[in-house]
Amino acid sequence: MSQPDIFFPVPSPSPNRIVEYRVTAKDAAQVRARRAGGPGNEVAAGDVFPAVIVRVWAEGPDAPCNLQVLLDGPDTLWVTSRHRGDDDGTWAWPRRTN
Repeated sequence: MSQPDIFFPVPSPSPNRIVEYRVTAKDAAQVRARRAGGPGNEVAAGDVFPAVIVRVWAEGPDAPCNLQVLLDGPDTLWVTSRHRGDDDGTWAWPRRTN
């Protein structure tokens, strides 16, 4: 028997929480230019990476946040004032898996 869907209120972001960040084309170009052929796997627009919230600029579930994005390589990407959403350049809470 399957469990019914349970809906919870969307949490407000806070520092040190892990979220998923969707990379923009500008972000990807910045990473490629900084790496200049150095180590790290390719980064493209629409890729999703884990990110740590380092600062929250308002209150509520849609507050803009500064994030440290954990790339697949020896570096990170710092993005500022990003909102929760589903588009490139936004963050989302990690999806629950079974």
